[in-house]
Amino acid sequence: MNERDPHRPGTLDLNQLRTFLAVHRTGSFTAAAQQLGLSQSTVTTQIRALEQRLHHELFQRRARGAAPLPYADELAVRLAAPLDQLARVTDERPAAASAPVHIAGPAEFLCSVVIPSLASLTADGVQLRVATGLTEPLLEELRAGRHDLVIATQRPRGRTLHAEPLFDEEFVLVAAPEWAERLSGRELPNALQDLPLVTYAEDLPIARRYWRHVFGRRLQAHAALTVPDLRGILAAVGAGMGWSVLPRYLCHAELTAGSLRLLHDPEDPPINTGYLVGRPGLPAHPDVARVRDHLMAAARNW
Repeated sequence: MNERDPHRPGTLDLNQLRTFLAVHRTGSFTAAAQQLGLSQSTVTTQIRALEQRLHHELFQRRARGAAPLPYADELAVRLAAPLDQLARVTDERPAAASAPVHIAGPAEFLCSVVIPSLASLTADGVQLRVATGLTEPLLEELRAGRHDLVIATQRPRGRTLHAEPLFDEEFVLVAAPEWAERLSGRELPNALQDLPLVTYAEDLPIARRYWRHVFGRRLQAHAALTVPDLRGILAAVGAGMGWSVLPRYLCHAELTAGSLRLLHDPEDPPINTGYLVGRPGLPAHPDVARVRDHLMAAARNW
């Protein structure tokens, strides 16, 4: 005798699944309703019906949106690719075309380079939603469908995401002019041992890499100031609070103007490759492709 498992969902309603994915990607019942051309009450009703069918709560309702619960993240991973493919087959463009493109990456690079590069697209009607964070959590959120594109500081593992090299980030050893003058003629790196170091975190991640790559030795130093934002480090070093290692893109203007000085100019500086990462296949949302192509073209001038 075959008895149906009451906890197996059976055939699921396609409209409910589309609505679920829209809520998951936008993080909001209201935004999903606008994207789908539905009333908010319809979206709420469909999500509740899907939760009852699956015997799982999918979202934690909050005053400013809907936070996906673990089961929702797992479901979104399974649904994203087939529903996006179906949308391409059925050419469901009107709703998609009005949806924002969700892009995420390191705060400093997004604010200093990426956002200014996208100005012409927003002027042409493209809507953008920007999130910041560390690479690994952002890639997990991309897999779950919460972002369309992620700028990552390392290539993702596995085949669930597609990564393209976007830019090479060069790191430079810098200080304010007064510190550079005090160090003039002194041998590096020993001359820096007793001078104040401004860095991202207590374990000196960027400076340690520079020391290992350029000087071939372990950095023995303690931070005078830690700031978990490279823009804060730039401000501190520019104010004369010490020396640091920064990506060249972030301090290019200050180096050109002379308000910062290079303390060392090695032939082989440390380089970190950044990647533009998305889900495999052609995006269902046409503006995602526009943003991707625009960034790849703009990166040639970064």
